[in-house]
Amino acid sequence: MYEKPNLSLPEKFNEFSEARRNGFLKVRELKESGHRAAGFFCTFTPLEVLYAAGFVPVSLCGMSAETIPAAEAVLPGNLCPLIKSSFGFYISDKCPYTYFADLIVGETTCDGKKKMYEIMSQGKKTYVLKLPHGTSPEDLDFWTDEIKRFISYLEKEFGVSISDGALREAAKLLNEERSAKEELANIQKAVPSPAKGYDVYKALEGADFLFSHKDKVENLRMLSESLKKKASEEASPEKQADSNKPLPETRKQGPKSRERRILITGCPIGGVLEKTVKTVEENSAVAVCFENCTGTKTFSRKTDADAPDIVRAIAERYLRIGCSVMSPNNERLENLEKLAEDFSADAIIDISLHSCITYSVESYSIGLFAKKKGLPYLHLETDYTEGDEAQMRTRIEAFLEMI
Repeated sequence: MYEKPNLSLPEKFNEFSEARRNGFLKVRELKESGHRAAGFFCTFTPLEVLYAAGFVPVSLCGMSAETIPAAEAVLPGNLCPLIKSSFGFYISDKCPYTYFADLIVGETTCDGKKKMYEIMSQGKKTYVLKLPHGTSPEDLDFWTDEIKRFISYLEKEFGVSISDGALREAAKLLNEERSAKEELANIQKAVPSPAKGYDVYKALEGADFLFSHKDKVENLRMLSESLKKKASEEASPEKQADSNKPLPETRKQGPKSRERRILITGCPIGGVLEKTVKTVEENSAVAVCFENCTGTKTFSRKTDADAPDIVRAIAERYLRIGCSVMSPNNERLENLEKLAEDFSADAIIDISLHSCITYSVESYSIGLFAKKKGLPYLHLETDYTEGDEAQMRTRIEAFLEMI
């Protein structure tokens, strides 16, 4: 039997912005309707299991420097900004989804996160998934068993029954959402691109905070249709004739298109979107594809809902995401090669957050890959502060001038 939780609001609720207050009210309404909320931090979290258990999953990754000072009162300052921001929202009660979460699901992708979860578990019910750091058959066996352990935990802790049928239905539901996201992302394959990458990214990000599956899919598809129409209009004979006109001397381009098409890869970039992607697009270039933790990795792969062993199918889908914690990480390089071709990329920009060791080290391999493919490559390492904005702009502008 579902027990209605304590739905009191934070003491400082009235001090928050209208948008944040609305977030608190939205998730409280969700819980009052009988749903449980599960917060998660990583694309490795098997959402099919949470849906099948009756949870509404929501991302808790902090993408703002606002709460970092509060976090640094507990955590060391040399952790990555995503960890500090996420923990800061937790201890300051400023995130509605963390505040009302019935369960926080963590994972062992990062030592900093693992230690953060230890502290979080003192105030919130927390489950940490033990992730293998490879994609071999033995790793898949381990990960399948780990997801089974997670299922058993949820059944015991929350008094629910998670059947194979429920997992298959959840997989179909999530596959539909993933397909709608992929359809929107693939709009940018058109040359010229019909939208700014910044706007596409924000639309994909915002969709994750629509708790109605129907609304989420409908909104994504409506946006895709409007952009398809725009792309069709751009491809009209009149527009094509105009596109063949010579470019100004200050905007010399390669033979592919009038725009410089950039493939973005690396860490989650929500907290640095303004000073990276927006800066790129303020300089006559377009971010046509996002191969990162909040980009294509979250929706390009689907779960085989009809597989004989649905738990293993779920495990296989998540294990092949291509995260830098995997060694060797062949999935990422294979994915980058396909995306660079499919999206007609002219260059690659690789964005790492300070102290994200695996992505920073892997930038060497990504640089070699770009050189092999004949693509200009830029590695940016940054955090959520504003102190390096001028430096970021200078480096991005200089890089784009060379393309």
